[in-house]
Amino acid sequence: MALNSSLASSLFRRSKSLLNTQVVSRVRCLSLGSFKFADVVNPESQVAEQKVRNEDAGQYTELVRDFLNPKDFYNALCMHGMDYFCGVPDSLLKDFCAYVTAVTPKSRHVITTNEGQAIALAAGYHMATGRAGVVYLQNSGLGNIVNPLMSLAVPNVYSIPMLLLVGWRGEPGKRDEPQHMIQGQATPGILASCGIPFQVLPDYQEGAEQALYVARKHMETTKGPYCLLVRRQNFLPFKLDKEPDVYPLNREGALKVIVDSLKDRDVVVGTTGMLSRELFEYRIAKGHGHEKDFLTVGSMGHASAIALGIAQFRPKRQIFCLDGDGSVLMHMGALATIGQSEVPNFKHILINNGCHDSVGGQPTGALSETFDFLAVAKACGYKAVLGAEQPEEVSEAVKLMRSLEGPVLLEIKTNQGGRKDLGRPTRTPIQNKKDFMHFLAIDH
Repeated sequence: MALNSSLASSLFRRSKSLLNTQVVSRVRCLSLGSFKFADVVNPESQVAEQKVRNEDAGQYTELVRDFLNPKDFYNALCMHGMDYFCGVPDSLLKDFCAYVTAVTPKSRHVITTNEGQAIALAAGYHMATGRAGVVYLQNSGLGNIVNPLMSLAVPNVYSIPMLLLVGWRGEPGKRDEPQHMIQGQATPGILASCGIPFQVLPDYQEGAEQALYVARKHMETTKGPYCLLVRRQNFLPFKLDKEPDVYPLNREGALKVIVDSLKDRDVVVGTTGMLSRELFEYRIAKGHGHEKDFLTVGSMGHASAIALGIAQFRPKRQIFCLDGDGSVLMHMGALATIGQSEVPNFKHILINNGCHDSVGGQPTGALSETFDFLAVAKACGYKAVLGAEQPEEVSEAVKLMRSLEGPVLLEIKTNQGGRKDLGRPTRTPIQNKKDFMHFLAIDH
């Protein structure tokens, strides 16, 4: 929303005044120790604007929009004996996940490669300590947890209590992307069919504490899981410090070099998250169409398997899978499937920035110097593995991949971060698939 200078100045003064006012009001009594002041006083931020509206609403509490302070919610969890955290970061939980990452000892917080692994980890924690862990995930990850929930955690099997903190993307009545709209509508039914009781996490501290009390009592009584669904913008902002830049490229910079090195008949499968959005926009900037690219808008971790299925039945085409470290880690068994497939036209390009960049920048295991994607791929049977960092290295490697018998993996190490003004694809998934299939059908 555009703001003139006088209005911006007014918003700044009123926001600052609000922050300094100690009134017993749900939004006004929030502690400020856990987020950056700049995030609040920025006159263009939704949080600052909403705080001004809250001030105008005064005693009309039904008009007030509250925000949970990650620090206060974290402390409330710990007070209820829930101080072990594991899971896969989520965009709706990114501020809370960032706070957990910033303040929790590594021995009590594990960012897992997939959500099912987090359920198993929380189960092991409970059996070792008798306590309930906190498992966080986006609702798109519910499919990954159904098996370990139903065959491990529920009361009628091993009866293991744990608190599920689930970001509710695609909440009915809220605008979202197509894949999230479908998942959002299904979320309550999936939880209900699994016999997992749930409630929506309130956006004010007193309500959140009451929800935690109910969750704790349920887990103590039934010895089973309990779920809190988290809506969009439940939490006040909290950001992790960005890792210092050590490479010449970020993800988008590497993507541009890759696209510039491809040929007209090359087929591209882009992984979920920012990479596919950047690919879509770069095609527009280059004056290209979008038919060459399949954008995997969901299904995190499965882009490489999609690309493998295409490569097997379009042997005359070069199939390039553009992947991310978080996605590869989520279903890393795909590397073994690909490595043993002996599909010569499969070309796997992994852009590794060591973090879950699309959902807040929490680190992945690939950030560690002791982790080696190239060694893993080679051990899985990839015919060749390549590494690159410099733009010219990336360009030469992409061209070299074409002459090599696949499967081949190229790992490009990049810096974290991307543009704040990155848009979303303007074509529907159905349109993308239709154009892409037409492009695939034109074999040479």
